[in-house]
Amino acid sequence: MYTEALETAENGSASWWGDVLGVLTEVGWNVAVVAGIVVGGILLSWVLRIIIHRVVNRIVNRTKNKANVEDTQALDRSPLAAVRVVQRTRTLGSILQNIANVTIVVIALLLMVQRLAPDTLGSLTLLTAAVGAGLGFGAQNIVKDVLNGIFIVAEDQIGIGDIVDVGLATGIVEFVSVRVTHVRDANGTLWYVRNGEITRIGNMSQGWSRAIVDVGVPAGSDIATVEAAMLDAANELAKESKWHSRILEHPETWGLETISGDLLVIRVVMKTRATAKDDVTSELKLRLKRAVETLGLTVPSLNSVTLTGNDAAQRVRGANPPRTRPTPITAPPDHPLWRTTVSRPEPGISDELKDPHE
Repeated sequence: MYTEALETAENGSASWWGDVLGVLTEVGWNVAVVAGIVVGGILLSWVLRIIIHRVVNRIVNRTKNKANVEDTQALDRSPLAAVRVVQRTRTLGSILQNIANVTIVVIALLLMVQRLAPDTLGSLTLLTAAVGAGLGFGAQNIVKDVLNGIFIVAEDQIGIGDIVDVGLATGIVEFVSVRVTHVRDANGTLWYVRNGEITRIGNMSQGWSRAIVDVGVPAGSDIATVEAAMLDAANELAKESKWHSRILEHPETWGLETISGDLLVIRVVMKTRATAKDDVTSELKLRLKRAVETLGLTVPSLNSVTLTGNDAAQRVRGANPPRTRPTPITAPPDHPLWRTTVSRPEPGISDELKDPHE
């Protein structure tokens, strides 16, 4: 009896140790798999970050080499497209990096849950769908912001350093992310504008701009003489080396704009680079004032104008509208042929009704 009891105890102890070793082995494998998933995710994120970083740097360096500059800030002297390529590339690079990180984290979590609790994902499918629907409904504004931000950056609607009007705020763009755009106004207030709330964007830093100055002269002035003097002053400004690179086209006079009381308002315009409008407008005002005073006239009013609405739409081309071909019109013949209708009496009409002179 004692021998049988001893053998039973030894068999139970061996079975218990076998179960413990099995559990430890399974736990060890799970820990090893989870650690492998974590390490693999970190390595994959690191590799993707290096690839994205190299692609962004290659595009930026290629743009700098074409512009023959060493610093990104010096690209302001080069064409505007070069600056915007650098800004858009860096912004899209950060967006891709964030998307890659989030995707890797989600996949790693799913793999770990599937390893540790294989039946959990299947049993929680309905709950996961309900939670996902709730989160999707609650986070629809965030999704809207992200999608709109991606399109804003990808389509190059705005960039860092642009002067924009986004409806909710007007100022210079300091930062653009996939969800929020930072705009600082002239008072120094930093506005955080959600990209999903932006329905229109007025970018004042792309392409070209136009300096518009209205000069008021006394009512008795000779308009032709005043226009010639102001146009000569504006042309001299455009020819100077300091301002030549900032002015895109020859200045124009749009003639007599309005008559206000004892004032005749004459408009002078000059097409400039978008980033040089304010400087050119200020210098143009000074030159026009001197030109009018040289004629012995006073300048009661001198204002810079920003056209809006119908005025802006009608004067996009300025004083030189585009020429179009006239619509061909077929001329009528010299001797038109007119057809006359001769009325014939119906049969059976009495001769008394006929004209007696026939």
